[in-house]
Amino acid sequence: MNYLNLDKSKTKETVGELNILLSDYQLYYQKLRNYHWNIVGQNFFDLHEQFEEMYDDAKLKIDEIAERILTLRFQPESNLTTYLKLSNIKESSSDITDKEMVTNLLDDHGTIIKQMRKTTEVADANGDEGTIDLIGAYIRELEKTSWMLDAWSMKLGEKRNA
Repeated sequence: MNYLNLDKSKTKETVGELNILLSDYQLYYQKLRNYHWNIVGQNFFDLHEQFEEMYDDAKLKIDEIAERILTLRFQPESNLTTYLKLSNIKESSSDITDKEMVTNLLDDHGTIIKQMRKTTEVADANGDEGTIDLIGAYIRELEKTSWMLDAWSMKLGEKRNA
């Protein structure tokens, strides 16, 4: 691993956090597919399209996280059993309302952002600027998506700081 100038034993800690993040994204991706397929009601058109955009984005991030792990000279987790064990995200029923779907996703965003911050803290302690850069951009993007979903769920006239 000399070409990266990283200590392999320290990098292993970062990879552990990346594999948890990878697992989170795998469950989040499947939840988005679930919601995309099962959304009904007056908000069908808006949310059906939004969920598709979100799962397309998640699919890209899954690949980038796995490739970062490979770049660090480790193997990414790749089994559903392991994802279910490692992930901070829980599966969801298909039979819920549009508002419940959005609320669940906002909760998941908070969970994923927390894991991303933990990953960048570990990467920072280990001098891994590449991981920090990758995950930092993800945090910004997910925060923006969260803001948009939160704005969608607000009632007209509701205050943002309430």
